[in-house]
Amino acid sequence: MDERPDWARRMVEERAARDWSQADAVRALMVRLPEDQEVSEQDLLRQWKRWERGDAQPTKYRSAIAAVFNTTTGAFFPERGRRDGRSEILQVSGMDTVDIIARLRASDVDVATLDALRITADRLCCEYAYMPADQLLLEGKAWLARVVGLQHQRVSLAQHRDIIALAGKLSLLVGCVEYDSGRPRDAEATRRAALMLGQESGELSVQGWAHEMRAWFSLTRGDYRGVVAAAEAGIAAAPNESVAVQLYAQKAKAWARLGDRTQTEVALDQGRQLLERMPYPENIEDHFVVDPAKWDFYRMDALRKVGENRLAEQLAREVIRAGTDFDGTERSPMRIAEARVTLGVVAAREGDLDSALAFGERALTGSRRSLPSLAMVSADLGQALQSQYAHASEAQAFIAHLRELRGGQ
Repeated sequence: MDERPDWARRMVEERAARDWSQADAVRALMVRLPEDQEVSEQDLLRQWKRWERGDAQPTKYRSAIAAVFNTTTGAFFPERGRRDGRSEILQVSGMDTVDIIARLRASDVDVATLDALRITADRLCCEYAYMPADQLLLEGKAWLARVVGLQHQRVSLAQHRDIIALAGKLSLLVGCVEYDSGRPRDAEATRRAALMLGQESGELSVQGWAHEMRAWFSLTRGDYRGVVAAAEAGIAAAPNESVAVQLYAQKAKAWARLGDRTQTEVALDQGRQLLERMPYPENIEDHFVVDPAKWDFYRMDALRKVGENRLAEQLAREVIRAGTDFDGTERSPMRIAEARVTLGVVAAREGDLDSALAFGERALTGSRRSLPSLAMVSADLGQALQSQYAHASEAQAFIAHLRELRGGQ
């Protein structure tokens, strides 16, 4: 059993995916070090060997090591810990759901009620990753209706702005789940409403995420120029919000599908640098927070599209590890499904039909799925299977299954 820290194991895997020796990795690291950080190559090589064994932690070299492998410090050296939204509501406001609803019926709204509503919205956004779509949609719409109803009560101007911003965030969530469920027209109408609410409240994050949703919708429809346009509009609206990182990632995905490797790498590096400058998120479970591990997920998609099989495979395995609890519970089932598709694509390209089909079947059987996104990435697996195994009956049966998935959106 490998008892090394995750970061030590990852150092070895990232290096191996690039066919680097330890000396190669050290030379790449030295290029990333600040000019005032002087160290000899031999001393650094000795330290690198200790890091890979897990004997010592590379404390002052962490950001440079992450940059060597084109990721962020938070992704390579993650901070563990989760927030329990339901417990937090009680802790902060002293209210459970029944209490909140009772307070909403009052003639005016106090600070505690708004705080409880804000935490409730955050909880729903955290449950996006794993709650069944129909259940989350029902609950999201119910809370959105309650928040919108507050506008008819006595509130201050500041409270009115907070209510509009909360309605904007809940609208974003509802729109995402509608799109996951194969309801694109409803999702687009909800997205537009969220954008207007973000503009009315002056909430830049809500505005940026509304543009990001447009980029996502365009990506899954194959409108890659539309992705770039939506991403640029979102970055202009919210250049310093974490959503801008995801917008750069959407640009990278689009450029990769357009076959422009240079623009893909530029967009990935812009997003990585912006994320590296941001503080580690307080709540990495929130769907509308770009956590460092999500960046590896984005890079995986782009690298798969440009044919970097070994790097894409290494990142896919990292995505699965990062999204799985110690007891095997999958906290990020939708990310994991796309990672498995990536492993299937790599296996198909390398001539392993059995593994390709096994990864593909497992990716398609999850209970929590984003149908448009899963159909989009699964198309890559279908293309690889068609190219490599046009005459294999089991491959053709799986390709037919993928056509049914795309047709059922």
